[in-house]
Amino acid sequence: MVSLNKIIQAKRTVDGFISKTPFAIAPRLSKITGAEIYLKKENLQTTGAYKVRGAFNKIANLDEAAKKCGVVAASAGNHAQGVAISARHFDVRAVIIMPEAAPLSKVAGTKALGAEVILKGDNFDEAYEFALQYAKENSMTFVHPFDDEFVQAGQGTIALEMLDEVADLDYIVAPVGGGGLISGVASCAKQINPNIKVIGVSAKGAPAMFDSFKAKKQLNSKSVRTIADGIAVRDASPITLANIIESVDEMVQVCDDEIANAILYLLEQQKIVVEGAGAVAVAALLENKFKFKKDAKIGAILSGGNIDVQMLNVIIEKGLIRSCRKMIINVTLIDKPGALMGLTDVLRSSGANIVKIDYDRFSTKLSYGDAMITITLETKGKEHQEKVALALKSAGYEFTQEF
Repeated sequence: MVSLNKIIQAKRTVDGFISKTPFAIAPRLSKITGAEIYLKKENLQTTGAYKVRGAFNKIANLDEAAKKCGVVAASAGNHAQGVAISARHFDVRAVIIMPEAAPLSKVAGTKALGAEVILKGDNFDEAYEFALQYAKENSMTFVHPFDDEFVQAGQGTIALEMLDEVADLDYIVAPVGGGGLISGVASCAKQINPNIKVIGVSAKGAPAMFDSFKAKKQLNSKSVRTIADGIAVRDASPITLANIIESVDEMVQVCDDEIANAILYLLEQQKIVVEGAGAVAVAALLENKFKFKKDAKIGAILSGGNIDVQMLNVIIEKGLIRSCRKMIINVTLIDKPGALMGLTDVLRSSGANIVKIDYDRFSTKLSYGDAMITITLETKGKEHQEKVALALKSAGYEFTQEF
């Protein structure tokens, strides 16, 4: 457990550089869950994520000799930007090792903050191994994303701010990847109020820390795959695992569909843009992943908002289809003048808005003289889609619907 004194000292160190992000009640989410939900909006933090807190505190505490040699970090993105901007503040050289599949937004953002970026490895853990070697060979300080007390203390300042504003919180819900965030947050919260419950949320596609917490011993994953790239850590850290076992009350998991739904919910209902890792706490609340008493005061940490635009587009499109606000149908027509107009007349009369039409007469799956029409429609929900389907069947059209 990180000492409260170290977290308080970290707060003094980072104040004036990091933003004190909003910690605001979410009325709609509160109504849905039956609890009093507050959102800690670290997506609005400097660099768009909480990671800058720990990185700044670590670099601030380096001696002058270490600062002259520079720092190295391994990151899937947010830690990279936190280290980069902190190093720039202290005029320290920063080299960031990122997985080759890191989102373009995070690579570009890191370079824009003055750091050198090297892409290496298929995931965080491979980038991490290379970064350790690079730091050793170049006599530079490795800034660990979670296995460092200065870093954990910096992340713990989030809990100080939350409890300063809502002193009687019953629960804090936080994302878990490597465990640095929840180590700092839980250490702080439990030392201020031993009765507060701390819930960790991991992605099902990166289960190492969840499995290790349940088994009370280190269990690594064979592979990781999740849209929550900020918590896509393959190997459980024995250091943060010990902290988590000591101070975290419960760990739960959410799948990618649940994470995507939470991203879309926050975007539509709360007007908040978050990345996958930033949405997992809300996903756990929306999916009732843990039990809490009615009217409990719950603080959920939105850890970051640096989502890749292409990923956000995929999440929105799939979300519209799942919620029956978009309908994609395939219809085979005789390829003759007026055939398409007849089909669109039926769709128009059913109140569906046509947003896209693909007309294919060359597929080898089609009979000669036929055409496959793929139409994307805007609809108003499940009942409306049933109305559209009935109208098509009544008009004699055979079709399939894509889900």
